[in-house]
Amino acid sequence: MCGRFNVIDNPGLRALLKDLGIDLTLPSAANVAPTEDVQLLRDRGTERTLETARWWLTPSWARAVDQKYAMFNARSESLSTSRAFRHPFKSQRGVVPMSGFIEWRKEGNSKQPWLISNEESALAIAALWDVWSRDDTTLLSCTLVTTAAAADFAPWHHRMPVMLTLRECERWLDGNQLIDSEDPLFRDELKYPLILKALPEAIGNARNKDLSMVTAKSDQVHLLGGTTVT
Repeated sequence: MCGRFNVIDNPGLRALLKDLGIDLTLPSAANVAPTEDVQLLRDRGTERTLETARWWLTPSWARAVDQKYAMFNARSESLSTSRAFRHPFKSQRGVVPMSGFIEWRKEGNSKQPWLISNEESALAIAALWDVWSRDDTTLLSCTLVTTAAAADFAPWHHRMPVMLTLRECERWLDGNQLIDSEDPLFRDELKYPLILKALPEAIGNARNKDLSMVTAKSDQVHLLGGTTVT
């Protein structure tokens, strides 16, 4: 986790961006997969910007842009020790806004995809970024930070993205604030209720970008920490 997510324009996502100082509307995008472009929120001195970044971190010291190592997720436990993550963790922290992410859970002989979000359909996910430059090519890329799953979420996956509150976003984005890998923002608990909705199996194909797959009603919906919703 996290290997796919969606950005669906809605009032909650617009309100989240505005609270973070960005008065823009994100274009909807379904089934976003690693190596694709995502919108990255980051502080650049006195300015907070929303920029297009490649979702697969390429460290500034890398010889080339490749997928030799899985760099679309970064485990919170290793942020201070990993060669690829320790420098960005100090001062190159960002937020990837999304409406929800996707996880697969084995059910019977198949894997059922589930859309995970909150009541507002607006999540602020902790990210790290770096800039790679060679000759005339400059690439801004990022990775999403994950932590151990909360007890309620563990039946779906043993990891989950670090979902930040607004207060945590301000700390995370401030490169002058020191954060260590034991910080409470990485805690393995839910900071707010999550809603899980079963999705069509066709979303397993990353080339399938049909928005209706993630916006249609589902006959299987769970509220984590609560009861099944139908």
